[in-house]
Amino acid sequence: MSESIRELLMQKTSDVVKVVMFGPESTGKTTLSQQLARHYNSVWVPEYAREYLQNVWNNERRTCEQKDLIPIALGQMKLENDLAQKATDILFCDTDLLETKVYSKEYYGGYVDPLLDEAARRNQYDLYFLTYIDVPWEADDLRDRPNHRKEMFEAFKKALDEHNKDYIVLKGNKKERLQKAIKYVDELLELKDKSGK
Repeated sequence: MSESIRELLMQKTSDVVKVVMFGPESTGKTTLSQQLARHYNSVWVPEYAREYLQNVWNNERRTCEQKDLIPIALGQMKLENDLAQKATDILFCDTDLLETKVYSKEYYGGYVDPLLDEAARRNQYDLYFLTYIDVPWEADDLRDRPNHRKEMFEAFKKALDEHNKDYIVLKGNKKERLQKAIKYVDELLELKDKSGK
């Protein structure tokens, strides 16, 4: 069974450029994903955990538990792999499995399922936008750490550094973040055109 899970957590081969929004909850990742997809006339990958955990909350009145992480990761990769086939030149991802790994470490005493860890290390993206905590906190059924934003931001930054990921920190209001993100995405696409990859 673990072999099939390993395969399902893998990215399917795709020529599209992949950009990830990465960072703590309530830092504007979904808004930015939607804005960028609209700007580049492409598609974006929603965060599967939100749908999954909202259903858990509605039906069981509980929040995320360790047992939920692999189902969340599987759902996320299915969404990403399906939408990568529909993207034009670029795919914007509201999250990735490295983000799931960070949450696992922070919420469950440092534990990360070996299959999740392997997939988080193996799956590749062209650029990460690390969203800073300078936007207002917006409460909902699922968000639960309004007083730990700085610590969570540092945990996400540390993960990117440890995994040698290329990333840009995005600060400021929605317009400022979008303008900065477009600048870096344009550079990325131009580089890809020149390299012919």
